[in-house]
Amino acid sequence: MNRQPSPVPRRRVLLAGAGAAAALAGPSLGASPAQADGRHRPRAADSLQPYASYWFPDSLPPGTPGDGITWRSLAAWQPETDRDLAFNRSTVPLARRFTPVPANTTARAGQARISALAAFDHTAGNPSQGSATADTYAPTHWALLDELVFWGGSAGEGLILAPNAPLVDAAHRNGVPVLGTVFLPPVAYGGQLRWTRDLVRRDAAGRFPLAAKLVQVATVYGFDGWFINAETGGGDAALAAEMQAFLRALRAAGAGQGVRITWYDAMNRTGQVGWQGALDDLNRSFFQDASGPVADSLFVDFRWSARSLADSGRLAEQLGRSRYELWAGVDVESAGWDTDTDWDAILPEGRDQVASFGFYRPEWTLQHLPAGRTPGQFHAADDRFWAGEGAAAARPGGAGGWRAPATAVADRSTLTALPFATGFNTGHGLRWYEAGEVTSEAPWSHLGLQDRLPPRRWVVHTEGQHPDISWNFDDAWRGGSSLLVHGAFDAPATVELFPARLPAGAATVLDLTHRLDPASGPVTVEVAVATRPAPAPGRPAPYVHLPAGTLRPGDGWRTDTVRLGPLGSGTLHALGVRLTGRGGAAVAWRLGALAVHDGPASPAAPGGLRVTDTTAVDGAVSVRLAWRRADGPVRHYELHRRLPDGSRRFLGGTCGTALYVPGLRRAGTEPAVEIEVHAVHELFTTSEPARVQLPW
Repeated sequence: MNRQPSPVPRRRVLLAGAGAAAALAGPSLGASPAQADGRHRPRAADSLQPYASYWFPDSLPPGTPGDGITWRSLAAWQPETDRDLAFNRSTVPLARRFTPVPANTTARAGQARISALAAFDHTAGNPSQGSATADTYAPTHWALLDELVFWGGSAGEGLILAPNAPLVDAAHRNGVPVLGTVFLPPVAYGGQLRWTRDLVRRDAAGRFPLAAKLVQVATVYGFDGWFINAETGGGDAALAAEMQAFLRALRAAGAGQGVRITWYDAMNRTGQVGWQGALDDLNRSFFQDASGPVADSLFVDFRWSARSLADSGRLAEQLGRSRYELWAGVDVESAGWDTDTDWDAILPEGRDQVASFGFYRPEWTLQHLPAGRTPGQFHAADDRFWAGEGAAAARPGGAGGWRAPATAVADRSTLTALPFATGFNTGHGLRWYEAGEVTSEAPWSHLGLQDRLPPRRWVVHTEGQHPDISWNFDDAWRGGSSLLVHGAFDAPATVELFPARLPAGAATVLDLTHRLDPASGPVTVEVAVATRPAPAPGRPAPYVHLPAGTLRPGDGWRTDTVRLGPLGSGTLHALGVRLTGRGGAAVAWRLGALAVHDGPASPAAPGGLRVTDTTAVDGAVSVRLAWRRADGPVRHYELHRRLPDGSRRFLGGTCGTALYVPGLRRAGTEPAVEIEVHAVHELFTTSEPARVQLPW
């Protein structure tokens, strides 16, 4: 954002607090006063409900915490006494990524990247394992992200936030590191300088115990590092020197575990809060000193200008660092794609990009929608934000207006190994489906259950009209959503789905699970597969089209298997579908699942399913469950309740080995509630169950 400094210095702060736009006068960002001091919507009364962890560095605020808030000291935290650890631990490793040939001629590989600071709920009220609503921020444009910050914190709740496991699992599956937040708030928002001093306090041996504790938290919880935002004024040069030494100790302690640090442009070397809007002599020591890197990246405050960004990039390079390790802050919290941004200062046309950029609060794509919003409306807005309107991802960007990230930043992919499968599940839904049947009517959200999704929204090659493509929540094969392609199809249309580097041999097959909606005309479906990459940015891959059958209304869901052996051994560089209608009739084709593999596989069963705790509220029982991890590869686990009539009801899923299930009620006169846990393979095959009974 191009915000020229005014003659009278203005306060421009990055405030956590995970709420609506600021209610204070002036250009501040973030929490309203109520959110800043920790007052927020009530939490569930169930004492077993686990939440994402949050702490103060050591000393706690005066008085008593508000309802639903627990004040904790990070200095006193120990994993063996953390009762919610099993619910907050991520288990999906950070996937390796590659950069395919860009989808358009303006997206640059190896230049600007994107960080996002997103708030998913209130600091003290962020459920550990999703919730019983589909109205949640469910990011899907992982291919454009280089880092996601779990944003929040307030003086009345806690200042250090560990991201919840579902978010980390989803991000890691797509190769995106996730950072927790260390927020030292301005005095106007309840900040106390003693919390900064607590953070950087040394022990008798001169070490920084909380640097080691931050590394331990990240390692035990399974996330990737910390975004450190020191905005409490009143410090001096000695405190700034201790903060710089603390960062270096944090970097050294986390080096073997891959712990990353992003420093926010606030405190400078004088100990004051300066918001430089640049990398300069006042803040460079927090980014790089004579001994080398201190932080992995710097989030440049929003008051940057074209000149300050250019100067910052040059200074970074003089220090032996990449200019793309600087995130130029872009505040989209209040205006989203209508945000006034000097994009040419970051992404000049015809020249190398100047810096990377960081979105502050891109969950605007959900929050700006009115009450009663649907998941489909959210994803339409989110796709517009990241990819632009229409087929912008395959078109060059233009000057002025919103510069959709997909037009400037090269997407990345983690599709490098078999088996690969997706059910086009976005991580939330209005109900839960298995094999096309509803097994729970309850709305839900859990990002850890999100599939790898097509990164380019949407690239279509046709001589006719472009079809409409959207995530649809009215029907699904597995999970909560499917991909709906709707249009007249007056000419064949190839829809690009996944860039890839998947090995393929004589036994490799592609399974396509699809159907037509009742009012659709018939459609002929072909699998589009490319064994060579696209010849140039913006050019389609050299697809070979293999028949997958003709669908007619009323056929229902069906799975067609296409053998890829005739293509010969090699690498699959792109996957898509080609649809051909009949006589221009409108087609509504639904894609429920896609899998590429060398043969079927099933996971081993988990063991030792047990109830670890229970509580009763208003006649309903909530339980905490745990089990032993299954041997071999497991994508995630799913839990069901076996009802007296023999049917199963989906209760939830997780990538870990513990799940909280609320609100179980007795079915008729059943003597006990029977719960099953299944391991789920990457191909979505399931194991034999482990079972437990809880007597009424």
